Parts: sequence; C-alpha cells; structure tokens
Amino acid sequence: MNIKTGLHGVDETMRERVRGVLQQIEAEYDVRVLFACESGSRGWGFASPDSDYDVRFLYVHKPEWYLRVESSRDVIEKPIDTELDVCGWEWRKALGLLKRANPTLIDWLDSPVIYRQNDDVMARVNAVSDRFFSPERARWHYRSMAHKNFRHYLQGDEVRLKKYFYVLRPLLAVRWIEAGKGAPPMRFDRLLQETVHEGPLLQEIAELLTAKQRAGEAQYGPRRPILHAFIEAELARTEATLAPSPGKRDDALLDALLFETVLGHHA
Repeated sequence: MNIKTGLHGVDETMRERVRGVLQQIEAEYDVRVLFACESGSRGWGFASPDSDYDVRFLYVHKPEWYLRVESSRDVIEKPIDTELDVCGWEWRKALGLLKRANPTLIDWLDSPVIYRQNDDVMARVNAVSDRFFSPERARWHYRSMAHKNFRHYLQGDEVRLKKYFYVLRPLLAVRWIEAGKGAPPMRFDRLLQETVHEGPLLQEIAELLTAKQRAGEAQYGPRRPILHAFIEAELARTEATLAPSPGKRDDALLDALLFETVLGHHA
C-alpha cells in the first residue's frame, strides 16, 4: 500500500519569514546560525492544515564567548506566536549531544525541511554522525517516548487524532532500529513503508493519516481498536529497560570541528 504524506504548505512566504527571524536572532544575540530545520509534524510529513511551525537551529558564538570562566546559557528560545516556535542549541552543546548519541539532534539532521544550512560545516557533521549513533540509546529513547505518550494521551474513549502519531512514530522507530537500519528517518512515510507490512494496520494508519491531514490540530475522534492493540502489543514486546550509558567516543573529531567552526565563522 502506498501511503503518501505531505508537508502542508511550508511555502516560500513562510520560509522567508523564518529566515527573517533567524537573521533577527543573529543580530540580537551576536551569533551565527549554522543550521535550521523543521522538527515537528511538518517535518514528519503528517501536518494538519493549522499545524504550527517548529523551527530548530544550531548556532555558534564569537570566540571570546568560549573563553569565559563562567559558562553562559546555551539555548535560545523564541516562541514568536501561536504559529511559529523557534528554538536553538549552541554549537558546543550540540556537538556534546552528538557525542552522547542524542536521538533528537540526530533526528534534526535528517529533516526534509531545511531553512538555513552552512553546507561545509553540516557536511562534516553528517559525515561523522553515524559514528556516534547508539542503537541501544535510541531504542530506549523512542520506546520511552511511545510509552509516555500512550499513557498520557490515548486512554480515553475519545482521543486527539494527532496523538496517535506521537506514539506510532516512536514505535516504528524502534522497529527500524531493531532491524539494524541505523538512525530512523524523520519522514513518517519512509519509516512506515519499511517497518509495517500488516495489511489491516496499514489500512488503519492510512485512514488516520487522511483524517488527521484534513482536520485541525485539536480534532478528536473515537479510539481505534486496531491501533490500540498494535501499540499495546509493541510496548509489551519491547519492554522497558534502563537507559544505557553512552559508550566511549573519540572526542578528537568533535573537538576539531568545534575549534574550526568557532574560529572560522567569526573571523
């Protein structure tokens, strides 16, 4: 079954608005944005017509920022309005998270919606990101996310349609990881195509996708027994485990990338 998903209108007008916000952030905080992407349902490919925009970015300061006795805040958060949410991580923080195999950061790197990118720097990051991916840590992350969202959002007789995908996507990511495919893709359609082969389940997800993409973000509907049975079976099958400690990683690659990026982009 061919299930298509869409990005629902990340058009040039919105792209220009996001680029303008990123320029304002650079001026206000005296930083350089290296990468900016869409991280929410528009990046996943199952947005509703009224879905907001979740922009996530990575930025670098001038060299003197890194030469202070006391460390400074390493996150920039800019909830612009109900339509646009913008949040960024400082470059040293981002590389530290990459070293610790942070699944969220690795997810951003695969976003199909890129608003800004320094090609040279991000090519170097993407070239080494696989070395820092931890299947065990990612599996724990996605399984925990699915369990938490299922218990929190999908226990009533009427549930928000979008919340099914907050459970389905991480569960399919677990399947992807268990199949030895590496880091799960951000796009839901690719994830679905390569991890689900049960006909009734595919049909149920296809119907839910259609309903979700036509409805508003707050749309409720009756709980779906086929999806609930699948979710409960997968959660039982995978079981909960303790988060594994990240294995030892070679700091030299990331140290060099930090050093060269900081010096090279504010010279």
